[in-house]
Amino acid sequence: MDLTYLRSFLEVARCQSFTKAADRLGYAQSSVTAHIQKLENEYGVVLFERYGRTMRLTSAGEQLHGFFEQIVTMYDESKHLISRQVSGRIDIGTIESLMAYFLPPVFSRFRECFPQINLQVKPLGEQLVLQSIKTGDLDMGVIMDRIVCDEDIESIPLRQEPLVLVAPPDHPLRGCNNVSAQDLQQLSYIATEPACTYRNAFEQVLSENGVAYRILHELGSLEAIKRLVAYGHGVALLPRITVERELTEGQLIVLPFSHPDIIFYTQIVIHKKKWKDPAIRHLIELLAEAAEMDKRLAL
Repeated sequence: MDLTYLRSFLEVARCQSFTKAADRLGYAQSSVTAHIQKLENEYGVVLFERYGRTMRLTSAGEQLHGFFEQIVTMYDESKHLISRQVSGRIDIGTIESLMAYFLPPVFSRFRECFPQINLQVKPLGEQLVLQSIKTGDLDMGVIMDRIVCDEDIESIPLRQEPLVLVAPPDHPLRGCNNVSAQDLQQLSYIATEPACTYRNAFEQVLSENGVAYRILHELGSLEAIKRLVAYGHGVALLPRITVERELTEGQLIVLPFSHPDIIFYTQIVIHKKKWKDPAIRHLIELLAEAAEMDKRLAL
């Protein structure tokens, strides 16, 4: 039985008119009449009686009215339940800097619309995120890397993520208009974890330019790295979003160093065959909005 017939029946019963019901439903009157006739044939009863210009339910129609109302209501509720995905979980892989400085306000907005969705966030390196997307262990990832090109993975770029070489305020290169790789000879720096993509890109640039460098500390904590830099232990290459407060307060300075091989993007990664249910689609929209807002504020 087509639910369209039930909706037509309920609307005729409410309006007590085939014409009015057809107008409200956006159907031709003949279509509504056909829907009612199909129901009458299905049940072998007359559902409406005409009294002057109005239609009234027969006794059989009154009995079926309650059932039809329940069926349509239950169907609509089931669609709402699935479309809003009011319960469940989304497994997300990301890196520490994005988890700490970009994602929290996005997750807060997401919870306003999907309060029963559990966002399970796993701190992982970019390569592990990509592997877990391929195996289905993660629903989506938010990473900072060069644009991912993979036959199994869809990349949704959000923004180019500025990386800055930060140093203590009294660093010898303070005040330079431009710092080249050659200016970093005998560099002492505080490194992020070995799997960090922008660390690897930075060290590759130094090596290709014959720059001798020394890693004084290798840490997984961005807060610890920033503290050590502020105390004069070396410089560090970090996403700008992670050091905005320290730059504003004068605890750190930015050395004007950049290189075309150290350009990275914050991006969503998701398996190309992954079904984007309404919750995931909404999360993607919020991430894009947040990235766009940050870009405007940075201008």
